[in-house]
Amino acid sequence: MNKTLTTVFALAVASVTGWAAAQEVKGDAKAAEGKIAMCIGCHGIVGYKASFPEVYQVPKISGQNGKYIEAALHAYKKGDRKHPTMRAIADSLTDQDIADLAAYYEKHTTGDVTVAEKPSREPSTKTAELLKKGTCASCHGDNFSKAIDPTYPKLAGQNADYLYAALKSYTVEKNGYIGRSNPVMGAMAKQFNHAEMKELADYIGSLQGGLQTVPESRFRSK
Repeated sequence: MNKTLTTVFALAVASVTGWAAAQEVKGDAKAAEGKIAMCIGCHGIVGYKASFPEVYQVPKISGQNGKYIEAALHAYKKGDRKHPTMRAIADSLTDQDIADLAAYYEKHTTGDVTVAEKPSREPSTKTAELLKKGTCASCHGDNFSKAIDPTYPKLAGQNADYLYAALKSYTVEKNGYIGRSNPVMGAMAKQFNHAEMKELADYIGSLQGGLQTVPESRFRSK
C-alpha cells in the first residue's frame, strides 16, 4: 500500500472504530421481518435496475456483512453517501431499525454460500496490475469476500454494473445528489480512469461469492 493510502487507511479505521463503539445496538433479524417492505421492492427482485444516476442493477445485499449494511445506511442518513432514494429510506429508520435490517440481510441466504479462499478465475495481467495498484485485497480480503473489518463489504459476485457506478461515485465532489465521502475509497478510486474502474468491476463481479438476491415470495413467478 502506498504512503498516501496507508495514512488515509489508518485515519479511516480510527473513524470506523469510533463509530462502532458508539453504535452498540444489537440487531434482531426476526424483528426486521416487519421492516423490510421498503427494501424488497428493489433488493428482492432479481435483475432489478436503478435509473439514477445511471442505469445499473441494484446491489445484492443478502449475505452481505451486517456491520457494512449498518455503516452504509448510517452514511446515507448522514449524507456521506448521496442518493435521494436511499437517503429518504435511511432517514425513516431508527438505529434499532438499521441494526435489525442488517442482522436480517446478513443471514438472508439460500443454499450453500461457502466461498473459496481463492478467486474462481484468475485476472488478466492488466487487471492484476490494477488490483495491485488499488490494494483491493488488503481491505476486502481473500477472494474479495473476507473483509479485514466487518464494516467493509464483500465484493465477489456483486453486480458488476453496480460496482462500476459505486467506484465512480467515490470520485464525485461538490454534488448534492450523487457521490460518496470515504477517505480510503476516494483515494483509491481517484487513481483510475473510468475504463480501468469498469475493468476492475467486471472482474470482481464475475467471481463466485456469497452475495445473493433472494426473491421474496410476492415477486416469484407462479
